[in-house]
Amino acid sequence: MKIYTKTGDKATTALFTGKRVPKHHIRIESYGTVDELNSFLGLLRDQDFDGHSKEMLAKIQNKLFTVGAILATEPSKDDRLKIPRIQEEDITLLEQEMDQMNAQLPEMTHFILPGGHTTVSYCHVARTVCRRAERMISYLNEEETVPEGVLKYMNRLSDYIFVLARKLSKDLKAEEVKWIPEKTD
Repeated sequence: MKIYTKTGDKATTALFTGKRVPKHHIRIESYGTVDELNSFLGLLRDQDFDGHSKEMLAKIQNKLFTVGAILATEPSKDDRLKIPRIQEEDITLLEQEMDQMNAQLPEMTHFILPGGHTTVSYCHVARTVCRRAERMISYLNEEETVPEGVLKYMNRLSDYIFVLARKLSKDLKAEEVKWIPEKTD
């Protein structure tokens, strides 16, 4: 099977249903940004840190393929997707993981500047890409309904990635630099 099809040479691409849309369509931007996030999570997972967090990232990457498939399908043709949807338990898992990590972290009293360790920085890049994906999906939702589970999952996922960054900072003995605004006269 060839990778190139030449069907996109005129700046259109096919949704899961076969319908062609411009490559800049908000639906394409949405699942393209989710794909970008998935790639950053793969880069993050390739770093040296605990196995449990890596297993969680692998589960999340799998869920992001589900999110991408949902976003690549027109709502009116949703019944053609033969994959599990994002469920409340997927969201609950992220919340439980955050609660467990937060229990081991110092209280957060300030915003934190991204950085301190390459792995932590990758985490923050993934978090910001997740937020962008969430904004794109929100915009798409204004035009065509997106399942509520997808919106909730993406919102919770960016929170999870932030807490993971804090956990990795602690585990890797990286300094968390607090953002303290400069005083003005």
